[in-house]
Amino acid sequence: MNTFKVKAVRSVTSPSNEEVTIYYTWVNFKDLPCELPLEVNPRKPKMNTSVAKQLIAAVINPDTDFDINNRGIVITAKDFKFHTNTSTVDLDLDDDSTRYGILDGGHTYTAIIENRDKLPENIDKYVKLEIVVGVNLDVLALADARNTSAQVSDIALFELDSKFDLIKDAVSGEGYNDEVAYKDNDNKRIPVVELIKLMFAFNVKKYPDDSGAPVAAYSGKAVVFKDYKNEYEEEDNVYKKLVQQLPKLVELYEKIQEELPSKYQEFKREEGKTGKFGALRGVEGNGTYTTQFNQKPIQYEISIGFLLPIFGAFRALLLNKDETVEWTFDPIEVWDKVGIRLVQNTFDTDTNPQQIGKSKILWQSNYRIVDSVRKDLLLERFEKYMKAQS
Repeated sequence: MNTFKVKAVRSVTSPSNEEVTIYYTWVNFKDLPCELPLEVNPRKPKMNTSVAKQLIAAVINPDTDFDINNRGIVITAKDFKFHTNTSTVDLDLDDDSTRYGILDGGHTYTAIIENRDKLPENIDKYVKLEIVVGVNLDVLALADARNTSAQVSDIALFELDSKFDLIKDAVSGEGYNDEVAYKDNDNKRIPVVELIKLMFAFNVKKYPDDSGAPVAAYSGKAVVFKDYKNEYEEEDNVYKKLVQQLPKLVELYEKIQEELPSKYQEFKREEGKTGKFGALRGVEGNGTYTTQFNQKPIQYEISIGFLLPIFGAFRALLLNKDETVEWTFDPIEVWDKVGIRLVQNTFDTDTNPQQIGKSKILWQSNYRIVDSVRKDLLLERFEKYMKAQS
């Protein structure tokens, strides 16, 4: 528990999610706690950059308008309480640095903590804190959204080092290859991280079975890119293998995009119900949409919260070998067999795409459905082999 003095507190309940409350408060540099965790931030502060040096200069400058000119610090917390009689707050981070701590503004925080003692004692300067509290807070998605500019800079540096050449080569023969954006401000419709996201959902090195789930493919683009970056120098770089399957992954993803509505209506008919797919939350439909990569015409625009937990289930068909990853069975053919079950399992779990996309339990149960079909097909193959031998 962190307890410290504040100048003022304002609170707002999110209009889109009543379980989330955002508290705004202003804290004197002198009262800012010195050991707030930074691990939840996808980027670690680098204080030798020109931007960081400007922040340090702003901290030690005697001008007192820092809280007006600086965006402040964003913190996720388990709980927040304001004591009006003492003008202090209790900030509960639950000792869980993977979910709670400084989400954005790590450079600002570090600049203040490391340099506030250089200010004259008679100078009071303040920093704004934005504290986000919610029971089921999607920290990955929030971190991703609040660190967009930093993420883009990392991607730009990767492009300068030609570290996307693997992806470029893999999609060079595809119709969308000229539409992939590898650079900052590249006016193209497919950010390279969208292709990395598909591979992350099939990361059989990180998620070799149903004990885990690549949920960050839905909620954390910054996390997905960081995984690609960390793997790049590894001898057993899984993305060097997965990139060979990118065209097939795109084909599978768009197959699901195209056929999910009909699969939904089929399982509803089997239940004796009418499937009004277009009325679902997270679905838009008037027949003027296109698939994400090849821009094939489709009737509905479907939230990725519904698509990715189904798409990622086919990781069960992928074998991780020394130099490659290989399919035990064609995922398109398996989708034809098991698509209705996957769609039913997904929509029976929830019809809120935000909850669905980040549900580890759903990702795992969909994986097990595909895995059970894989085992059935292996048994069929073995029986055919034995019959041929007799």
